[in-house]
Amino acid sequence: MFYLSEMEHTIRLPPHFLHLPLKEAIKEQLEGLFLDKVISKLGLCLSVYDIQSIDGGFIFPGEGSPTYTVRFRMIMFRPFVGEVIGAKLKESGSNGVRLSLGFFDDIYVPIDLMPKPSHCEPDPENKNQVRWIWEFNGDNYPIDGIDEIRFRVLSVNYPSVPVEQEKETKPFAPMVVTGSLDADGLGPISWWV
Repeated sequence: MFYLSEMEHTIRLPPHFLHLPLKEAIKEQLEGLFLDKVISKLGLCLSVYDIQSIDGGFIFPGEGSPTYTVRFRMIMFRPFVGEVIGAKLKESGSNGVRLSLGFFDDIYVPIDLMPKPSHCEPDPENKNQVRWIWEFNGDNYPIDGIDEIRFRVLSVNYPSVPVEQEKETKPFAPMVVTGSLDADGLGPISWWV
């Protein structure tokens, strides 16, 4: 789920950072550029782990900032296919459920990957949402958002950035995880305790 990715980046260090020690200034600038951003095929950038090397320090004509080539390692979030992860219910709809890890909210479990047989009914607590119910041996087991929900990762996609986005559509997600609740041990923890 979490990886160290080694990267190299050429960075301009603005003059207002020059009062700091060089490594600290570069780390702060890298965090401003990369934290909470998704890099395709690498995942979500969470933290600069360490700086391996700093080369350069050249000031090019017409610029007042030194330019450095920096090799560094970044802690990335990128779940692997087949991994089982615990999450919380973010929202529930007629198309399935959306889960959240707290720092990442684009985890979707579509209808065909819900436990079988299951159905949805209007949620009495949230008027705009539905509540999914798994039917097993004559009993109903709800996905109500109280417990941690375990899901299996089926795919991790990096959709291309849309040129235009209509006002009524949901916000663009640069990394989308599709999960499944349709196996033993998956779903709210209270189902299995």
